Amino acid sequence: MNIYIIGEIGINANGDLKQAHDLIKMAKQCGADAVKFQKRDVETVYTPEYLALPRESPWGSTQRDQKAGLEFSETDYRKIDAFCKYEGIEWSASAWDYESVCMLEMLNVPWHKVASPMLTNRLFLEQVAQHQKLTFISTGMSTWNDVDDAVAIFNYHKCPFVLMHCVSMYPCPESACNIRVLDEMKARYPGVALGYSGHEVGILPSILAVASGATVIERHITLDRAMYGSDQAASLEKRGLELLVKYCRDVHEALGDGVKRILDEEMENAKKLRYWRHDG
Repeated sequence: MNIYIIGEIGINANGDLKQAHDLIKMAKQCGADAVKFQKRDVETVYTPEYLALPRESPWGSTQRDQKAGLEFSETDYRKIDAFCKYEGIEWSASAWDYESVCMLEMLNVPWHKVASPMLTNRLFLEQVAQHQKLTFISTGMSTWNDVDDAVAIFNYHKCPFVLMHCVSMYPCPESACNIRVLDEMKARYPGVALGYSGHEVGILPSILAVASGATVIERHITLDRAMYGSDQAASLEKRGLELLVKYCRDVHEALGDGVKRILDEEMENAKKLRYWRHDG
């Protein structure tokens, strides 16, 4: 199985379609397979009391202003869909409520994504799994029992899924990435496809994840880490994404299939180097 690499745009486009297009183009140029956004119905996800709290942002002085400013509308996502088709790259989004799932279904996204905060929302998992569309499931902030429940729900609905190891820190220090969790996942869920959703600044943990069996890698991307936004500092700029794609694919190819064989070139070298060989 080839490595599937997702450039997580998330909220890093800051509600700006031009920035979204630039990030889509960057991901394509770097060799990523897909980009991903985040979609929320603000009124569903947040309480009126929270939305009324003060928060200074480019869009106003309340939490509502900031949360609404980051969101793309259905019309915007139709334009994003057109951008991605033009650039030749897949896209989807992490939905945070079922209304957003339905919108993504209407736009015929190729897969869904369950973000780590949503993993313990059993009703939401049931709603997503009922669509029986490939789903990437991040496991940050969750116990093994939480993950067991999610796996059971998706298995019950016969919905294909990929379990994504994730540590929900932004940015995440490399010392906390704990890539060996993938080994435990392999043992606990035999035959389940695995991935890694990282929030570290560098690329080494993602490469180690590929070496540990991850076939899907998701990393936040940005045009500039210094831009406004809570996820920008935990994101890769263009050069970082280029290196991530290159090394993840190189490592995957170098790992091979584990079958011991003698290559034709080795046979030729054996004839030259094994001086004690006798033909008669």
